[in-house]
Amino acid sequence: MNPGELADRLAIQDVLNRYAELVDRREWTALDEVFTEDATVDYTSTGGQSGPLRPVMEWLARALEPWPLNLHFISNVRVELDGDRARARSYFQAPMGRVAANGSHEAVINAGTYRDELLRTAAGWRIRERVCEQVLQLGSLPPGYRIPD
Repeated sequence: MNPGELADRLAIQDVLNRYAELVDRREWTALDEVFTEDATVDYTSTGGQSGPLRPVMEWLARALEPWPLNLHFISNVRVELDGDRARARSYFQAPMGRVAANGSHEAVINAGTYRDELLRTAAGWRIRERVCEQVLQLGSLPPGYRIPD
């Protein structure tokens, strides 16, 4: 592997990790550090939305609002480089938690894969298309909880 390819792979992995960090911290205004302006995202496997980045991230913000504790993990990153384009596949594990009225913690863990198409831009690698494929959910959503539209 040449140094340029290694640098690209590390930069792509950094973008994937940065996404997790931004979502966990609810830094929605910083998404341009991760996505292209015309990016699309598909969260239908989680009961969510699919489409242009901004409306989908607005949905994600509403969906995560009742879950203030998040620790999003990305692992097993595989990257296929093709010039200024790349495809990546990674595993995610996304615990969501909150404190219940009785002081105990409620938690749900979503896990699966992200399939990403990336472009090299003047600002660095950015995700142009992300498909989230939820494979499992550990724990149950509380009775009466509904994933927002």
